[in-house]
Amino acid sequence: MLNIEIDGKQVEVEHGSTIIDAADQLGIAIPRFCYHKKLSVAANCRMCLVQVEKFAKPLPACATPVADGMKIFTRSKAAVEAQQSVMEFLLINHPLDCPICDQGGECDLQDIAVAYGAPASRYSEEKRVVINKNIGPLVSTDMTRCIQCTRCVRFLKEVGGMMELGLINRGEHAEITAYVDKSVDSELSGNIIDLCPVGALTSKPFRYTARSWELTRRPSIAPHDGLGAHIEVHIKDGKVLRVLPREKETINECWLSDRDRFSYDGLNSPDRLKVPMVKHNGTWHETDWKTALELAAGQIKDIVNSEGGDALGVLVSPNSTMEEAYLATKFAHGLGSDNVDYRLRHTDFRHDGKRLGVIWMGCNIPDVQEMDRILVIGGNLRNEHPLLAQRIRRAVANGAELSVVNPLDDDPLIPIKHKAICSPNDMVNVLSQILKAVSGMERLSLCLPKSLSELLEGVKVWDNSKAIALSLTGHGETMDLISPRSAVFLGNISQHHPRYTEIFSLAEAISSLCGATFGVLSAGANSVGANLVGAMPKAGGLNARTMLESPRKAYLLMNVEPELDCHNPSLATNAMQQAECVVALTAYKSEALERDADIMLPIAPFTETSGTFMSMEGRVQSFTAVTKALGEARPGWKVLRVLGNLAGVSHFDYDSTEQVKNEIFGGEKPSTVVWRTLNNNLRELIDVEIKVKLDSDLQRVGEIPQFQSDAIVRRSTPLQKTRQVVKAVLAALHPEQMQKLGIQDGERILVKQGEGSAVLEAHADIRVPHGCVRIPGALPQTAGLGDLLGEITVERIPAEQPMDEVVA
Repeated sequence: MLNIEIDGKQVEVEHGSTIIDAADQLGIAIPRFCYHKKLSVAANCRMCLVQVEKFAKPLPACATPVADGMKIFTRSKAAVEAQQSVMEFLLINHPLDCPICDQGGECDLQDIAVAYGAPASRYSEEKRVVINKNIGPLVSTDMTRCIQCTRCVRFLKEVGGMMELGLINRGEHAEITAYVDKSVDSELSGNIIDLCPVGALTSKPFRYTARSWELTRRPSIAPHDGLGAHIEVHIKDGKVLRVLPREKETINECWLSDRDRFSYDGLNSPDRLKVPMVKHNGTWHETDWKTALELAAGQIKDIVNSEGGDALGVLVSPNSTMEEAYLATKFAHGLGSDNVDYRLRHTDFRHDGKRLGVIWMGCNIPDVQEMDRILVIGGNLRNEHPLLAQRIRRAVANGAELSVVNPLDDDPLIPIKHKAICSPNDMVNVLSQILKAVSGMERLSLCLPKSLSELLEGVKVWDNSKAIALSLTGHGETMDLISPRSAVFLGNISQHHPRYTEIFSLAEAISSLCGATFGVLSAGANSVGANLVGAMPKAGGLNARTMLESPRKAYLLMNVEPELDCHNPSLATNAMQQAECVVALTAYKSEALERDADIMLPIAPFTETSGTFMSMEGRVQSFTAVTKALGEARPGWKVLRVLGNLAGVSHFDYDSTEQVKNEIFGGEKPSTVVWRTLNNNLRELIDVEIKVKLDSDLQRVGEIPQFQSDAIVRRSTPLQKTRQVVKAVLAALHPEQMQKLGIQDGERILVKQGEGSAVLEAHADIRVPHGCVRIPGALPQTAGLGDLLGEITVERIPAEQPMDEVVA
């Protein structure tokens, strides 16, 4: 620790701290533009110049390390004159267009100019003008306003992982630009809007809609992934106009993913369901809440009374709140049905009843960047968990080694030490190899069960599998870690795998032998919470897949669009069409719901209701409504409560979400219940069969694009204009696979899966393994297909063949 003095105040700071760190610690304001606590130091704006005793010239506070006994003056005549001179130079070429600038009212340059700027400019020459760049549908540019602080450049390189913007030319001609004809495609690109201290980079969807002082700011929780990022929702006239990050160092720090930032546009979609609707003789009619609720409860109750409770199936979205999931489960149980599930995109449920607790990520979010070795199995980090990916990126930058077992060779913008890219059919085999290699390490004394040891005897270990094992155990090339801090994570592709149980079992065994953290990176904002409240079938109940394979007489859908949210769209559509009654509690009307549902009840999205999300690290976070519900929409928990009352479910009287939450946790402190419940271990070893299917089989590799993950995101116009969405509708094959099938890049192909089919454009992609076709799910273009990971056939469509013949 060092003792220094700033403006006459004594302060003790850590060795290596800078002057600006020390000043911030004391609450002394030093103006700055280029400095940001989460980015590297550039020291190019010079706005933070201060006077230091015994130094002849002012020094930049952001780049000057403190020394013991140092005396610093931030408001002396020399310091203030230096800062005023810098401000004058910054304003020389800056346009005087504050009245029309979207940054007005929250502009650092405006605020600092008031304190350090001159009353009039001495510059009479013509100001420079910089041509604007089109860098995509999310970020708007006015580059004449840019002061070259390079915050955006450093963020995209250091946090985003790729240098998509850069500084060209010198002096007065310097400007920030993208590569020729390139947009900024980072899944974290919206953060450069927050970082920009002037109006050069602003939000394109928010542009010219409101002034900052007209907005009401209210806190909430991001509802799209398991991270549970803290957000600030900005509202005007009851309408959500903008979403910004709230700083929470242990979760999202000060960042926000584009999905969380720009999805708000979907809240104002024309698809919003505003009044209850009932189908009569194939035609939809608007009705009042009393009629719709009585009809829904009556039809469900009649079917249950005549067919038994097993005739009812309840499907709950993992983005529903804990209260909604709990009440939907209690509603089903009250009617004698155990057919409840939130795992809509899973296909393998063999480990149900064999787990010791609630599945979670196995550690706290900040712990990820402290890991020495990380293995990700079946997951696309940038697509599934953008903010978690940047923490892993930081861990690797600090010396950690990242290994990957995946059916897709996508670039995570993180240096990968070892990777095993294989078809989904081969993933179990690869994990078996890694387990065998790990179990053969001399220093490991743990023994595998006899049945698994015998199974591994016939496994041949490939070089890359052995390298992954050596890395996890600290026996890699560096040999410098006797006991590395390791983690094994299962991504979303693993969870959707038809052999997820075996992948889970092998991953748990690998982590146990290595002494590594084992976790599941769950999809949805509340997957862990839905698990905790028991929104899963009890013994004898039907899981999500079985409920669709064996259609029920009645379905209750909670925030679900079956053709886009389920593992097998064609199966889901068929099940809904065969049902006698489908009641959908939804914020949106969709083509499929209008076709297959019988009653649609408008419920409020997360901004218009209160509730609780439980993040994948087990953090319980409650939020309240930030605006009034649109039309006649009502909170989902209230609709469920009334349905339960009308259906005669006992003990179903609740006045608030807080009351429901207290019942969920039994009146105990949530954290007490959570840490008693979270556990990824299995009660018993599940039989593992190691097999590799023939290469002649074509297998679909389906993932859920991040901008198609749920109903709100799918209706965000800005996000649907991004390059990620445009690229998602292609069917990608390895070039050699295309040559083998006689397909040319850009040709139309007919993809068949089960009884469904789709016409897509073929695209050559070396990142796709042989024998696989990459076709994303949750898209209208692929809604006629089957499982995300299943066998498919591909046929070339002659260019001259009419489309109506292809469809027929």
